[in-house]
Amino acid sequence: MQVPLELTFRDVTKTEDIENLVHQKVDALHRVCDHLTSCRVAIEKPQRDQRTGSPFRVRIDIHVPPGHEIIAKREPGESDTHAPLDSVIRDTFDAAQRQLKRLVERQQGEEKSHPEQEAVALVARLFPNEDYGFLQTVDGRDVYFHRNAVTNDDFDRLELGTGVHFVEVQGDEGPQASTVRIVDKPGARASE
Repeated sequence: MQVPLELTFRDVTKTEDIENLVHQKVDALHRVCDHLTSCRVAIEKPQRDQRTGSPFRVRIDIHVPPGHEIIAKREPGESDTHAPLDSVIRDTFDAAQRQLKRLVERQQGEEKSHPEQEAVALVARLFPNEDYGFLQTVDGRDVYFHRNAVTNDDFDRLELGTGVHFVEVQGDEGPQASTVRIVDKPGARASE
């Protein structure tokens, strides 16, 4: 869904090239996340007598459901050189895009976990009609998991003995697995 861009200029000459650049960068944000609810871009030149750094301020304010706000900004004087306006705009949008990618990864449950947080286990019990199961860790513990914790909608591919990586978290009723990812299926090598 494309939301209307709110673009404002203050003490900066509005040019077609700058407007086109902003629209291209907003389109790139939409390719990262297609459900933005608002995108405001303010381009300003707050001081007339700037001695160091870029004289421009660029602020991008993005809203993503269910209530996330991403703000990226570059203030006057943040760089050592007199960066041109298009460069400041690109840098600010790059920062906004990095933040947006991290948010989308978190929302999709695909955020990369650190290897020291990941554990290895096998599927020990599976209850497909109830959308849950239990993993058995290498130290013999049983850890609950739900269908929603399995990445890439792979719950239906699970079977007893499937090797998985998972991140353990403390749930209401004890340890449970989040971000369960298949790493080895029983008999997969034999059929290759």
